[in-house]
Amino acid sequence: MEYVERFGLIKFGGRDATIVGEDITVGQQAPEFTVTAQDWSDFHGLANTEGKVRVIAAVPSLDTAVCARETRRFNEAAAALSEDIAILIISMDLPFAQARWCGAEGIDQVTVLSDHVHADFGPKYGVLIKEVRLLRRAVFVVDRSGKVVYADYMPALGNEPDYDAVLEAARQALG
Repeated sequence: MEYVERFGLIKFGGRDATIVGEDITVGQQAPEFTVTAQDWSDFHGLANTEGKVRVIAAVPSLDTAVCARETRRFNEAAAALSEDIAILIISMDLPFAQARWCGAEGIDQVTVLSDHVHADFGPKYGVLIKEVRLLRRAVFVVDRSGKVVYADYMPALGNEPDYDAVLEAARQALG
């Protein structure tokens, strides 16, 4: 599949970078995507979480301070949320690196997944940074029917999402 490439939306290492794919917008149906679980099995983002509200967070790498803080924050929040809300954290980190990091950090309330093998999620959600094959930071909330009810792309890789707004959108989507 051919994806549009957009140059200059974001910087990486002080240089303009190319984003592969269009931005997701509120109101559209969320595209299905295949990523890799920590046991190297395929995970179908929407099918494997069917019937739930999904918070989907794209992060560059768990081995960076901001991504680590974001993942820990969503992990803590997940413990207080309904079991009908699934939080998926997706990066290009390899599955065994994700498993090691999650084990060391005690991450057990969110599902951490890798787009490294398929690079399917990144272009479908407009978050793949072509030059470095990492994901730009963004957060989406998808309701039970698969409709996007919240989408936010951070203007810089070091910016964190508005956690309260994301979690409120997820609660609202529960109905």
